[in-house]
Amino acid sequence: MSFNERDFKGFTFRSGPVKSTVKQNSSFWWNDNDDTDVDEFLGIDTTTKKGKDLVALAGYKRAISNFVNIVTEDNIPVVFNSNDESYTDGKKVVIGSNIDDKKFDVAVGLALHEGSHIKLSDFNLLKNLEINIPHEVYTLAESVGVQRYDVISTIKNILNYVEDRRIDSFIFRTSPGYKSYYHSMYEKYFYSKNVDKGLLSDEFRTEEIESYIFRIINLHNSNRQLTALKGLKEIASLINLGNIQRGGLENTDMCFKISCDVMSVILKSIEPIKPQSDENGSSDDDSDSQDDDSQEGNGSGEGNTITDEELQEALDSSSLDVPSENSGNDDGSDSVELTQRQKDMLTKHFEKQEKFLDGDVQKTKLNKKETKDISSIEESGATYENVGSDIEKDYYGGSSVGKGTKCLVVKNLTQNLIDSDQFSCASSWNQKNYGGTYSREYNFVEEGLRLGSMLGRKLQVRGEESSLKYSRQDSGKIDKRLIAELGFGNSNVFQTTFTERYNKAYLHISVDASGSMGGDKWNKAMTSAVAMIKACDMAGNIDVVVSIRTTHGRGHSDVPLILVAYDSRKDKLQKVKNLFSALNVAGTTPEGLCFEAIEKELIPGNSNQDSYFMNYSDGQPYFSNNEIYYGGSTAERHTKKMCDGMRAKGISVLSYFIGGSYESESDNNSFKNMYGKDAEFINATNMMSVAKTMNKKFLEK
Repeated sequence: MSFNERDFKGFTFRSGPVKSTVKQNSSFWWNDNDDTDVDEFLGIDTTTKKGKDLVALAGYKRAISNFVNIVTEDNIPVVFNSNDESYTDGKKVVIGSNIDDKKFDVAVGLALHEGSHIKLSDFNLLKNLEINIPHEVYTLAESVGVQRYDVISTIKNILNYVEDRRIDSFIFRTSPGYKSYYHSMYEKYFYSKNVDKGLLSDEFRTEEIESYIFRIINLHNSNRQLTALKGLKEIASLINLGNIQRGGLENTDMCFKISCDVMSVILKSIEPIKPQSDENGSSDDDSDSQDDDSQEGNGSGEGNTITDEELQEALDSSSLDVPSENSGNDDGSDSVELTQRQKDMLTKHFEKQEKFLDGDVQKTKLNKKETKDISSIEESGATYENVGSDIEKDYYGGSSVGKGTKCLVVKNLTQNLIDSDQFSCASSWNQKNYGGTYSREYNFVEEGLRLGSMLGRKLQVRGEESSLKYSRQDSGKIDKRLIAELGFGNSNVFQTTFTERYNKAYLHISVDASGSMGGDKWNKAMTSAVAMIKACDMAGNIDVVVSIRTTHGRGHSDVPLILVAYDSRKDKLQKVKNLFSALNVAGTTPEGLCFEAIEKELIPGNSNQDSYFMNYSDGQPYFSNNEIYYGGSTAERHTKKMCDGMRAKGISVLSYFIGGSYESESDNNSFKNMYGKDAEFINATNMMSVAKTMNKKFLEK
């Protein structure tokens, strides 16, 4: 079996696309599948889809980068294809932007392949290929009328093929955990119906360079037909796929020498190129005889033609798992004749293979703004978390439980993220119009900092320690001042010191940023949050995190969104002054879904750590998309479950319903059910009383 049978079963000598469940992998040189989604993935002859999910792309890039760094044991950059980055240059891996969950495995395989080339291939040899080719090869080519340019391009293609097999074999054996990605890569691009048809047909059976290249780059296919061309068996023996690692191919230079040897066999096997006039007679005779033979075959003038369905049935009848060679028509005597459409498809596919061999890998590009925005998203640490897996899929589905939905968690608010305008709740438009329009004449940042300064003065005592020393004790540390009394029979010369300090505290403030919170509710809630940030900053031993929660997207493609706007453990107070003006309401109320997305980030409480979770909201939770319905009693139960989980971790849950002129009895009951009996209902004008209440709690011992 090719390569190593134990490590590579199902990896080589296979024909036809392999049916498998959707997974994720990638590939580099070839596109051997005539499905249209392959062209879309590579960005070939297709337009870029609008409305890319840049958050998902940033996540894919991060994951692929991790894979590449692990496999190569090197910090090789992974970048998206742009106007400036279109190919692997030996220093970085370039990936296309048309990636989704279905194509992820293929993208990983492609990136691993490129990364392994960076680690293991000698790019300088390829750059100096022309001068490295032995002179005798050029001499042999000249004797049969082959141009110097054709020699260079052909050896380059052969070298790429042999080097690919060496590289992929090495990574496949040394990193077995990544086999599935390589399988996806080969299944996607190497095993094609078009190639199988071409290998079994009477195409590429004349001793020409093009025929040899087609047969060589598909040597790993079980339909390879080694007697289809003179010298092809010798070429297969030289490349020796079955012993690609043990046959002396330890580096790129050895692969290059093999490629030159293969080229010599090709040049010795092809017919010398003669003037057209010398060939006319024999060519016409051959053509006529072939036409007669083909008509004799079935009496219809169609030759041994075969339909796509018949050929596929023949291919499907053989087991793809058998590594033996399909040699039924190895000499071409029983080969099938392709229709003109099949010939055109094969030609197009072969052209794509050659482009891959030549490194001409076309990948969907990102424009400058998309590239910049993805960098901003990466900087923000935005990720998707799966939530609500135990939630009923839709309102009318009864007890039908779906798979949940994604929740977007943005871990770091930055100016670049604001400038990207990716999220309506944190945008440059909000920042530019802060304090001037859309009911935002009120400056919650300045007001919150002013009130926080007053509250913080009281909290500063939390950073102080008080010590009380007890002398003349019968145990403890010796009090040096009492040592002299030992001579007078006094044995109580010890002292103990009792130090009293406040526990370190952690406070997470989560503010409902749904549309109904707009105006006075939002301004006063954020004033209270900013005041707590300022007060805790002055206290010194209180960590405070402020997040806002809403939704992101449009219509049925919405996802819950929770954005961490401030984290005192890594942010300075200046961030509040500079960036909070960009925050505003948008979307609906995902509530407990957002809580679930960050539950692992919350700090549990214990005897040495006081932990609080504070919620500001103004109504019942509601969210819906194609994957989940989140509302009514379903959403209430889920939100309650999240709050109960926090309490089980020692986190005190404090929730405030910010009401207007009217709250229904239903709202009151729902809110109490979700957040507990100690949940409070307050008016927007009384928001500062919340901060005062928290200050009082922080001063309790």
